[in-house]
Amino acid sequence: MTRFLVRRIGQAIVVLWLATIVVFVLFFVGPGPGAVARTFAGRLGTAARLAQIKHDLHLDQPLYLQYLHWVWNLLHGNLGYDYYNGMPVDTVVGQAIPATLSLVLGAAVLWLLYGVATGILSAVRPRTFLDRSFTTAALFFYSIPTFVLGLSLIWIFAYKLSPVTQYFPFHGYAAITQNPGVWFEDLLLPWATLALVQAAGYTRLTRTSMLEVLGEDYIRTARSKGMSERRVIGVHALRAALTPVVTLFGLDIGTLLGGVIITEKLFGITGLGWTIVNAITLQDLPVIMGIAVLAAVFVVTANLIVDIMYAVLDPRVRLN
Repeated sequence: MTRFLVRRIGQAIVVLWLATIVVFVLFFVGPGPGAVARTFAGRLGTAARLAQIKHDLHLDQPLYLQYLHWVWNLLHGNLGYDYYNGMPVDTVVGQAIPATLSLVLGAAVLWLLYGVATGILSAVRPRTFLDRSFTTAALFFYSIPTFVLGLSLIWIFAYKLSPVTQYFPFHGYAAITQNPGVWFEDLLLPWATLALVQAAGYTRLTRTSMLEVLGEDYIRTARSKGMSERRVIGVHALRAALTPVVTLFGLDIGTLLGGVIITEKLFGITGLGWTIVNAITLQDLPVIMGIAVLAAVFVVTANLIVDIMYAVLDPRVRLN
């Protein structure tokens, strides 16, 4: 197990290193030193500001030294300086992360519970009305665009159902530390929007994986020995069937933590997705770079956790 973890952590470090090289080449090497300083300073940047930026970013030094200085700052948690807002990128990102974490993790609980539960029920009772109902719902929500679903929920709950409108605010975000009740109300519709779209894939994947596992010889052997159906499903079949679900869950979490752009813009949640869209609009290069690196960290970390979960669910993975 230790050797397996060391190998996976080593691979994750290599991937992150390659990601930093890609970001550095795209944003530093491609435009050239003068263009980088001009972009960081903005169109109204003075000559003094340009000189300061070139000094801060070591743009007057060889490329390898520029890269080493930049990576050294990243290793110390320094994502750069946002010259547009006059604050460190760490501060900009730190203000946005809680909203994205609240949205993604809250919705993840909903879509995982619903998707896995409906997938299991569909697999246990295939070709029944229940199975067809869950499959149809999964196809419907999987095919509907996120912004259409979000606008539909806003129209239904915030406008048509006027008696309960106060419980479904559809724009804005309040931190949980300020008012937990308002925080929960603000995220109800965003959670539902994100969870319904994401859960569709988990329903189909869990159903397919469960049907495949339930046809294995060891499942038939367990049943022939008189083992209860609940134990067969819950202990033996589900554990083997969850490996592809864990893969999908890790990828989704890692990707969405980098910014749930459509949902955050739709509901006015000032998370990483909302921040990156504004940064792209303003050509705020330091913020774009900082969130790009952070998104890579999220994806690689999520995949590392998935690998560890693989080893827990299926010990044969460690042997490979």
